[in-house]
Amino acid sequence: MGELWFRDEPDYADVAKVGSLLKRTAFFSPDEEEIGVSLVEERLEKGPACGYLFVFAELDGNLVGYSCYGPIPGTLDGHDLYWIAVDPDRQGKRYGSAILDETENRVLAAGGRRLYAETSSTDLYAPTRAFYERNGFFLEGRLADYYAPGDDKMLYMKRLV
Repeated sequence: MGELWFRDEPDYADVAKVGSLLKRTAFFSPDEEEIGVSLVEERLEKGPACGYLFVFAELDGNLVGYSCYGPIPGTLDGHDLYWIAVDPDRQGKRYGSAILDETENRVLAAGGRRLYAETSSTDLYAPTRAFYERNGFFLEGRLADYYAPGDDKMLYMKRLV
């Protein structure tokens, strides 16, 4: 793995870059892709006060992947991991784990102690669930038929202390 450069401030070019990255993963529906892009746009419009924080990972000036996370309102130290995605050409090379590590470091620096991630129970998301488990998350809960009949919401949590 090459040397990654991390940054937390989005710029307007990231709107198209994130949209392209999410589409190329072939994991997300068009609606989900639109949501992922809209979070970047909201951050650009409202700044950090919107609650969406980012880690962008670049290698040789190219976006390798990113995460979007933020504090959970009403909790002492909980944070949600809203998105984490890696360019399909870079998957399986520990870039996702590096982005997650950087995200966790930033959550800890902000006083966070718990990081939550949710995903689908469908076969398509088996690699996502395995990624979370390899990186120290455990299944905290399951909501049956949450996304659609037969598609449960899987809620993972990792203690960062």
